[in-house]
Amino acid sequence: MTLIHPTATVDPKAEIGEGVEIGPYSVIEKGVSIREGTKIGPHVVIREGTEIGKGCHVFQFASIGEAPQFSGYRGERTSLRIGDRNIIREFVTLHRGTVKGGGKTVIGNDNFIMAYSHVAHDCQIGNQVVMANGATLAGHILIEDYAIIGGLSAIHQFCRVGAHAIIGGLTGVLLDIPPYTKAQGDRARLYGLNTVGLKRANFSEETLRALKKAYRIVFRSGLTLEKAMKKLAEDEISQIPQVQHFLQFIQGSKRGISR
Repeated sequence: MTLIHPTATVDPKAEIGEGVEIGPYSVIEKGVSIREGTKIGPHVVIREGTEIGKGCHVFQFASIGEAPQFSGYRGERTSLRIGDRNIIREFVTLHRGTVKGGGKTVIGNDNFIMAYSHVAHDCQIGNQVVMANGATLAGHILIEDYAIIGGLSAIHQFCRVGAHAIIGGLTGVLLDIPPYTKAQGDRARLYGLNTVGLKRANFSEETLRALKKAYRIVFRSGLTLEKAMKKLAEDEISQIPQVQHFLQFIQGSKRGISR
């Protein structure tokens, strides 16, 4: 059963799925799609061009699908796509994409975006990502699956954060953070693998040993990055999928890699 509070403003051209709940004084614009079982708290604004999947929970005072904070934006039709079972807490701001950035911001499934966090235009967030309170993403950022972004951290535009990486609180990220690593600092530095997180994710001992060796080769051998990557690519551990991903992520970096 769909429950819409009488004080909520829902445009007749919005698509509201079965079992959706919309709280007091929330505003849902035309062209918005909210799928089955999602809960929208009080005083939430969801702007045109936003799609929200099944079973999400958006808490009070969140601003979803607002126009991008981009000086070149001229009102073009762009979108924000949010997957299933996401938790979006109080005062979170999620912005639509820009034409230059591909026209859409995308958030996957099962993410936990805590209070006051911000996701700017054209970001791509995977699945089961955690953004702690006040975490801030500039435009065009890629966050891979299972990454954790610490509270009050800020990530520079066009950066990438790899799968299962963890970024400590109060961190400024200017360069890419490789998958499976941990980073922290006023300007992010690497502090080894996210070993605790990888064990909690049930990585095998063989995979953990291989990733530790890969990390040592790339970041602790004293070789130039180019030579270290060549050495890793020639090692037998490069056949392990997670090591392949580690290698390919670093090889694909355009901004450079935090070290």
